Amino acid sequence: MKKTLLTLAAVSAASILAAADKAPIELDYPAPFLSGTPVPIVLPNLESPDAPQPTVLAPAGVSNIAFGKEVTSSDDFPIIGELELVTDGDKESEEGYFVELAQGPQWVQIDLESTATIYGLGLWHFHTQKRAYVDVVVQLSDDESFESGVTTVFNNDHDNSLGFGAGRDMAYVETNKGKLIGAKETKARYVRLYSDGNTSNEMNHYVEVEVFGEY
Repeated sequence: MKKTLLTLAAVSAASILAAADKAPIELDYPAPFLSGTPVPIVLPNLESPDAPQPTVLAPAGVSNIAFGKEVTSSDDFPIIGELELVTDGDKESEEGYFVELAQGPQWVQIDLESTATIYGLGLWHFHTQKRAYVDVVVQLSDDESFESGVTTVFNNDHDNSLGFGAGRDMAYVETNKGKLIGAKETKARYVRLYSDGNTSNEMNHYVEVEVFGEY
């Protein structure tokens, strides 16, 4: 019993020390900019607009390793913009700063070029109009085809429309603050993000995706 208590104490101390070496990830927000007529947002699993960003810890100095990395997609011919916009570091939301993919379930995928420990992600779909994106699923893997070794770190597909299982995460209203997602220190090379339209129209959009990790 005494040995067990000592072991638990050692594990607890190690956890405290590990947490002490980390700091919350802080996203850099673009300036707010809203235009157009708002459309009512009606979803059964919608998060309160006042909900704060989650606290996601990472070692001090961890940077966005997705910057400038190659982006591929289920839609080979975006309707607006180029896939490079997803990782170009620019988070403005007017036309010329985002990529628009066709209606229906679509994904974008970032190749980090080698396996990294991923602590968190920053995601901006679109923020010149308040809206919520549907069936947002974020997955990580070392398999480019995502057929094996897949870790799901976010899933607001409440009714399992995409077939990955019913998600417990909440849909959220898009703003210039984007969405911070914890990645559970998953080791992966590829990041894939799904969506299936939004509450304003059936199209899929991405302004920027940041991946905070280290090789």
